[in-house]
Amino acid sequence: MINWNVNPELFNIFGLSVRYYGLFYALGFVITFFYLDYLRKKIKLELSKDDIYDLIFYLVIGVVLGARIFEVLFWNPSYYFKNLGQILAIWNGGMSFHGGLIGAVIAALLYSKKHKISFLKLADILIIPATLALFLGRLGNLFNSEIYGTITNVSWCFNFDNVIGCRHPYQIYSSLAHLFSFFILLKLSKKQHKEGYLFSLGLLLFGLVRFVLDFYREDLLYYGLTLGQYFSIPLILISLYILTKK
Repeated sequence: MINWNVNPELFNIFGLSVRYYGLFYALGFVITFFYLDYLRKKIKLELSKDDIYDLIFYLVIGVVLGARIFEVLFWNPSYYFKNLGQILAIWNGGMSFHGGLIGAVIAALLYSKKHKISFLKLADILIIPATLALFLGRLGNLFNSEIYGTITNVSWCFNFDNVIGCRHPYQIYSSLAHLFSFFILLKLSKKQHKEGYLFSLGLLLFGLVRFVLDFYREDLLYYGLTLGQYFSIPLILISLYILTKK
């Protein structure tokens, strides 16, 4: 049993709260930038450094807007519509994975169209740092003491302040699964594949991880499944279709 009472605030500057959650989220974009810049130098990626800055800007807007809109509309609408001021308080957590994914895809589509480059080729590259960013994001959830697992008596269960029962550390399960997925995709990226293969495989892993692990997550159930599991089903099916398409 682990008693988890970590302060989610890393430090405070003149009343401005800097939280681990926001730091991990930002770190995901920083890693994406350096990964793209590394590829630009190593394999002569057809993007200049300014192009990469531009792409990161697109991704930040897409991910943040998509993740927050989904959170507000699908996950906790009653709370946010009663507390409109909290809609913009993203530093307090509440960023939907599926919404962020859709936002990132839309941003990459718009960017690839603007710069006249292959979306699938770009997506094959972005899926790798995106998976590592998800690993960091789930750690951010842990430091924010949010997204609880179901009650359990396993020896590694977590006790959170003001939460009844010792819980499965869902955040850790998810972060480790995404880290494992990252290493799989990184290894496969060293080989030649048809465009869209890595992207589709990454989406499949995202969907499978979420669907399986949500059985250990405390959430509202609709006919035996969580909302996140329902969102993951089309993700799994679409990625399988793309992977098996000749």
